[in-house]
Amino acid sequence: MIGFDYGTSNCAVGVMENNSPKLLSLGDHGRYISSSLYAPSRDVIVNLLHKNLSESEQLNFQLQRKNQLQKGKNSIRELTLDGYPTDLSFGQQALNNYLQEPDEGYYIKSPKSFLGASGLLPQQIELFEDIVAAMMSNVKSLTETALGRSVSQTVIGRPINFQGLRGEESNQQAIKILTNAAKRVGFKDVEFQFEPVAAGFEYEASLTSETKVLVVDIGGGTTDCSMLLMGPKQALLTDRARDLLSHSGERVGGNDFDIAFALKGIMPSFGLNSLLKSGKPMPSNSYWQAMAINNINHQTEFYSAANTRFLEQLIRDSENPELLTRLLTVQQQKLSYRVVNAAEQSKIGLTETSEQKIDLSDIDNGLNIKLNNEDFEVACKRELNAIAVLMTDAITQANCQPDVVFVTGGSAKSPVLNTFLQKQFQDIPIVIGDHFGSVTAGLTRWAKTIYA
Repeated sequence: MIGFDYGTSNCAVGVMENNSPKLLSLGDHGRYISSSLYAPSRDVIVNLLHKNLSESEQLNFQLQRKNQLQKGKNSIRELTLDGYPTDLSFGQQALNNYLQEPDEGYYIKSPKSFLGASGLLPQQIELFEDIVAAMMSNVKSLTETALGRSVSQTVIGRPINFQGLRGEESNQQAIKILTNAAKRVGFKDVEFQFEPVAAGFEYEASLTSETKVLVVDIGGGTTDCSMLLMGPKQALLTDRARDLLSHSGERVGGNDFDIAFALKGIMPSFGLNSLLKSGKPMPSNSYWQAMAINNINHQTEFYSAANTRFLEQLIRDSENPELLTRLLTVQQQKLSYRVVNAAEQSKIGLTETSEQKIDLSDIDNGLNIKLNNEDFEVACKRELNAIAVLMTDAITQANCQPDVVFVTGGSAKSPVLNTFLQKQFQDIPIVIGDHFGSVTAGLTRWAKTIYA
């Protein structure tokens, strides 16, 4: 049995060892695999998944996905003839392959962000299930190699609410995709636990008395808050329903901070906030679409032929055409992930230094941008306010104040976030957990509770 954090930013796996959770080292990736996938062609993903199924499963899969498998075979044949590799890559290697040739292949980061999206067509849901299954298959294989045995039971973390406009219907759509993918790659028993609750379980192991804990999990895709009644007595129970006092959550997390930082910090150097020759402000819609790497519709519109013509017209109409030319380069060379990744790396760098320099000379010769924590705070004001509302909502629902606030999630490493949280809870102790490992450890503890 394992705890499996299939996260928006990273994936991690935990097992119980000597009555404590241990995060596994997963091959060359270490304990955390970036949640990204690169394929030389989108069409080959289904074929490489098919290859890893048992014989009986392969026959059933062939009947269901005959057309896609044939399309993938054709792509593999063409790639082989052209001398290109046909394998999938994951984590950092996936990002490296994308950055080498952004306009070639198929790269996706944080597919979890899309799973609850409204209006997905059946073929889109099928594709996301394939992508999730491919990533899970890779993690499962690395896990079994590390343990030297097969794994068939898992508890997977989930946010309070997935991205989507249809509430619980969006949540169920996402859970169904995750469950189907997990079953396809060989997990026989699949259960889910709210990520902030899992993080709370890990913190609970350190408590010596009953405590009301507000868990704030600022993850890659969502921020989730849970008010929990925790302590040594509660930790012995298998039914924790009475201890879960309230939940709140929405899609505002690390990805949104990165996108906001890229938009407000980087895009002005691409013409955002500049003027047209007429004196009117530059239309901002294409900038939003360019950076919205977690929105399928925005990305589709940005990379459309119609938008190419629109950007070319904006260049002719702009007071600073050289800036708009940079945005056209992003569009033509499919560099959205490249720019947002630069913002993300700057955000990470600002946890250690007061200023970061971004080198974008691959987009335009000599293009360098300097950013600092003040820039980050200004860019992410909306996201910070949204987190404040979620925390207040969880406290209001529970109808009680927390004794302690337990904070986890990679985005919480930011000094801006830390200062912000201190201002929100001036009279309540704040405990900072393992930014990346608390959820995985808690999922692992819950796996032992329900499967042992």
